Amino acid sequence: MTGESAASVGIIMGSRSDWETMRHAAETLSALGVPHECRVVSAHRTPQRLYDYATGAVGRGLKVIIAGAGGAAHLPGMAASMTRLPVLGVPVESKALKGMDSLLSIVQMPGGIPVGTLAIGKPGAINAALLAASILATTDEELAERLDMWREKQTDDVAETPE
Repeated sequence: MTGESAASVGIIMGSRSDWETMRHAAETLSALGVPHECRVVSAHRTPQRLYDYATGAVGRGLKVIIAGAGGAAHLPGMAASMTRLPVLGVPVESKALKGMDSLLSIVQMPGGIPVGTLAIGKPGAINAALLAASILATTDEELAERLDMWREKQTDDVAETPE
């Protein structure tokens, strides 16, 4: 994690327990050298914190927000309603419905409040970080090169034979 002033990606989650999923976004961004910050910001329990975070994100220099939430999963949509930044939603797996409730809550945003919704759990967190990096790489050639190298390594790591 990096300090707030240098961060270009904000990772927010509804509770501390979501860190087990959202840490994968942070680890992926760190591997790519993307400065980011991580905060617990609950849409239901800390609405003022959410308001302050989302409305102040542009002014603090953020370019993308990754929001992980489980259950009712209002955090990504609420954040998206208060900022012009791209918001990428990560459904956190819930105990009751294995994250399907989170996925459906995040993906069913009304027209005019876009949230890019990723897969449930760890794969979604990793892909949210990669998508955020891809967005940033459109204007950052050094990051584009790091992202290309990351993808090349991913390809090289796939063996051609099962042995």
